[in-house]
Amino acid sequence: MPDLNFTDRVVIVTGAGGSLGKAYALEFAKRGASVVVNDLGTTQDGSFARSLSANTTVAEIKFHGGKAVPNFDSVVYGHKIIEAAIEHFGRIDVVVNNAGIVLDKSFQNMSDNDWDLVYRTHVKGAYSVTKAAWFFFKKQGYGRIIFISSNSAIYGNFGQANYAAAKNALIGLSHTLAIEGNRYGIHSNVVIPTASSRLTEQLFLEESLRSLKAEYVVPLVIYLGHESCQETGKVLEAGAGWFGQIQAYRSKGMVLPAANAETIADNWTAITDMTSAKHFDNIQEVTADLLNNARKEGISGTKWELENEKKNEYMELLTVVAKALNQKIHGSPTSSFMFMLILMNGTDMHSFTQNKE
Repeated sequence: MPDLNFTDRVVIVTGAGGSLGKAYALEFAKRGASVVVNDLGTTQDGSFARSLSANTTVAEIKFHGGKAVPNFDSVVYGHKIIEAAIEHFGRIDVVVNNAGIVLDKSFQNMSDNDWDLVYRTHVKGAYSVTKAAWFFFKKQGYGRIIFISSNSAIYGNFGQANYAAAKNALIGLSHTLAIEGNRYGIHSNVVIPTASSRLTEQLFLEESLRSLKAEYVVPLVIYLGHESCQETGKVLEAGAGWFGQIQAYRSKGMVLPAANAETIADNWTAITDMTSAKHFDNIQEVTADLLNNARKEGISGTKWELENEKKNEYMELLTVVAKALNQKIHGSPTSSFMFMLILMNGTDMHSFTQNKE
């Protein structure tokens, strides 16, 4: 494959004053991108400013012939970061939401401020930057968004209730942006890095840190940011030279027509058996599967069941409306209408899963 070049592309990397963020910024610049190096200049717990960190990254980029400008705004004021990109480079193509802090404490000892500050930085910050960039992405019909999450979001970690919750929120945000942005050429993905950084350097032995260099994560972020990458809605993991994908799977489960707490307990093994677990690509597929399973088991008397002789009439009418919705229209999303279609006939769900704005 030819080298992935970023000439004429503009990339924003938040939290790029050191460690992982700096490594991302340096590589994007090396490949021709104009980079906005954002870093508030705080320590890992969000305290006192060290504004020189962004300047240091920019100086290194320029020393090697690259193009970059520093930005010291908080990610909570994301519009200022986007404005800096437009002012200096005229456009924005890639956003890497990397900025973050940790305030690790057991849940019992965690204060409201500990929770709010971590959530504000990771979630509100990523939202704010991405929301400001979205206007330009949509206008130009192109954009790449990369959210940096954490294994804590997937597995939890002692003392990181705030951090794990915030990083998990980014996964849900990215999945939704992938759905809403796909028609506009806007792709959104999540990267879960395991690497030495100022947020994790206290967690690993020195020998392990040598295997967990930030540079080992960088190739994945670069690829996801390139125009040739058509992946969206993915959660990917990287660390120590290993790369992989993470997906959610659901057990086969079982239908319990007259379920109560006792029948749940009696059938717990079958309910949680992951032997025939299945991955679903979207919420529509999940809903259709639930309803199809109910029908197979003869569940009746529920609101969504139509009399057989009337179902075709309803579906003919809904098909006409669905075709109309597939035309270019404006207004609120039609998710509720789509959900009604699924309830009417889950097996026909695939024909109607086109959200419209």
